[in-house]
Formats: sequence, C-alpha cells, structure tokens
Amino acid sequence: MKLLDNKVAIVTGASRGIGEAIALKFAEAGAHVAFTYVSSDEKARALEAKLTAKGVKAKAYKSNAGVFADCEALVNDVVKEFGTVDICVNNAGISKDNLLLRLSEEQWDEVMDVNLKSVFNMTKLVMRPMMKAKSGSIINMSSIIGIKGNAGQSSYAASKAGIIGFSKSIAQEIGSRNIRVNAVAPGFVETDMTHYLKDGEGAKAYLDQIPLGKFGSPEDIANVCLFLASDMGAYVTGQVISVCGGLNT
Repeated sequence: MKLLDNKVAIVTGASRGIGEAIALKFAEAGAHVAFTYVSSDEKARALEAKLTAKGVKAKAYKSNAGVFADCEALVNDVVKEFGTVDICVNNAGISKDNLLLRLSEEQWDEVMDVNLKSVFNMTKLVMRPMMKAKSGSIINMSSIIGIKGNAGQSSYAASKAGIIGFSKSIAQEIGSRNIRVNAVAPGFVETDMTHYLKDGEGAKAYLDQIPLGKFGSPEDIANVCLFLASDMGAYVTGQVISVCGGLNT
C-alpha cells in the first residue's frame, strides 16, 4: 500500500519547480491530484499527462490562488470531481524584489495577494470538506527568507513570515478536528524563480552560507511535503520545517 493511496490533494502553483515536484511525488505515492496554474497551458497539460501516467486521477485548473472567487470555484469543482479534499499544499508564490524605497504599492499588493492572501483563501475553503471528513493536512509554503529576512525582499519576506504566523494559528483552531497545518520553509532551491543562484561569484556567495554546501532541489521540498501529508506526520502540526541545508543555523 502506498503512503497516499486514494487521497485527494490540491497543489497550487504546480506547473513548474517545487509545485510540480510535489504533485509528482504525491501521485507516485498514490494520491489523486488537482493542481492550479496561471499562465502556461502547455506546461499544465504536460504535467496532467505525467500524473495520469502514474495511474491516478489528475486535473489542471487555470486559477489565481490570490482571488477568493477563483479558489471557491476550484474547491467546489474538486469536491464534485474527486469527492473530497484530504491534502492542500499552498505553494503559489511570486517575488517582486526591490529595495523598499523603490518598491511600488502595486508590487507590494501583488506579492501579498499571491503569496499570503492565497493561503487564507485556500485554507478557509478546504477546511469545510476536511472538517466533514474529520481529517486533513494543510501544508503552506513559506521560505527561509520569511525567517531570516533579506535586503531587497521586504515584500516577499513579509508575505512568507505571515504564512508562518497564519499556519501556527490555524493549527490551533482546527487541531481538534484532526486537521494538521504546517509550514515548509525552503532555503535556496534551484528553480526557474531562483535562476540567479547559478551565476558565478553570486552562486559562491550563497553557497558559503549553506553548511551542507549545496543548493536544494525541488524534490528535497517534495519529500518533506510527502512526510507532512501522510500518516508519517500524523502527530506534527503547527510547525515550521526549514529545508535549507542549515542556512538558518
């Protein structure tokens, strides 16, 4: 028997990078996967095909996690199509890096909507089917930047720090319903969003901060999410798990 046999998972922002790795990891573990994306129909269809090839049900949704109405339509359709929601990974995220003096109000608001309001939207909406089932796992993607902060990333850091406080609070609210809420805080992970990590001297400067001496991979994050989504993490809630190679030590 696989770790997530016949569980139903929603993964937001899953057409590439960490989200894609999580969706694939869950499918390999036997979960049916609904996932969201906002731009590339081609990448979404390709991932849908990869997931169904693993013998599970999968469906791509073009949906903006920062818009409550989009999330409401998404969750309603997933419950209708898949029967319930057992796992929700709030992974959708963007960055608009700039020094605060140059950061526009529009850029700040966009980061907050996509990174933080999306977590409110999805958590509020998946709670209902999870409470009905008296079980569930909600995994919110924070960042080591939300713990440490970083110059030029005030909006990103604030949104990711907000996710931590939110996750700890909701874990206390719904723990009695056997629903677990945790945050994962990746360090420097090689994805399209962090392409700058591969640049010469810049890469060395980042690597020098990491005790393990290497950047993380999307699969490193997916493995921790699998633990939290499955019964292996049945007694873990309200926690922040840093997957950062020791960066925060």
